[in-house]
Amino acid sequence: MRRLQVKERVLVAEAQFDAQSVTDAVTDGIAKIENASTSEELKSIKSEVISALTLASKGIGALPVDQKKDAGKLMSKLRADFGRAFGAKEAQVKADEEAKALAAETVDMTLPVERKPLGARHPISKVIEDVEDFFTSMGWQISAGPEVETEWYNFDALNFGPDHPARQMQDTFYVKGNQAKDAAGFVGSNMVVRTQTSSDQVRALLTRGVPLYIASPGRVFRTDELDATHTPVFHQCEALAVDKHLTMADLKGVLDKLAVAMFGPEAKTRLRPSYFPFTEPSAELDLWFPDKKGGAGWLEWGGCGMVNPNVLKSAGIDPDVYTGFAFGVGIERTLLLRHDINDMHDLVEGDVRFSEQFVMGE
Repeated sequence: MRRLQVKERVLVAEAQFDAQSVTDAVTDGIAKIENASTSEELKSIKSEVISALTLASKGIGALPVDQKKDAGKLMSKLRADFGRAFGAKEAQVKADEEAKALAAETVDMTLPVERKPLGARHPISKVIEDVEDFFTSMGWQISAGPEVETEWYNFDALNFGPDHPARQMQDTFYVKGNQAKDAAGFVGSNMVVRTQTSSDQVRALLTRGVPLYIASPGRVFRTDELDATHTPVFHQCEALAVDKHLTMADLKGVLDKLAVAMFGPEAKTRLRPSYFPFTEPSAELDLWFPDKKGGAGWLEWGGCGMVNPNVLKSAGIDPDVYTGFAFGVGIERTLLLRHDINDMHDLVEGDVRFSEQFVMGE
């Protein structure tokens, strides 16, 4: 009991209002503020002064009534004096700290740097993206199929007869497998690396049905020797539209729009009668090229035509109800014409300096 009484007397003593003591505490705090240089120092000083002000405020309640008013005025003045001093110093310290942080993070842009070159995307990838953007803007779908195909998808379903020259080994890469003579007497498996992305169009007809509007950009393979204008591995984009009432006029309209998208507003196309097994009637697609050697003129860009009824039948589609058109253009040829590149070797040799020329066009 005696200890409790002693503790109570101590608490009562601590809660007594001492005007001189609290004034000294605030004055001392303001002096310390002037010498503070960091936010942490200011927080510590503020904590000490607030504790003194809080303790003094608790003691006001024990004062006689006639003294409480003067004590309250004193406390208000002390809080205001300390607040003004603390606020001004806090703003100054924060500004100094921010300036130091910025100075520490400043990069001297004139200093030489060593960094590895980032390289550049190959321009063929950029052209493929441009072609895909064109077709998706018209609401068409982009389709991708396997590069190793069965002969049925690559030839038979596209109306290539068993004795068609394209099926010979000197034109097509056959995949090694069960060796047997086919109907034309050629030895090979029934698997090839695709010679055109048209094989994916047959897959789309079988799996997606009609109406169908797809573009199939991708890599294809033919047994060509690498020279300035040919390569055994190249890229093309085949497009197929199958719907009711499609005509050659629809085909020509899409081709004209594609030419403008690839080569600018002055581009134009023309069609020359030709033959392809998978289209009937068929045409060669020519592009007007102002920079042609010897003067402006027409250059072959691809092939096109109305889908052969036999191709529709192979996919189970009634050619009396549906018609379609298809065309294909070479990605490398498009790139060569767009950027006046004269040698196919530049596209395949892997020299990063070649790709770096096209970075600004990304």
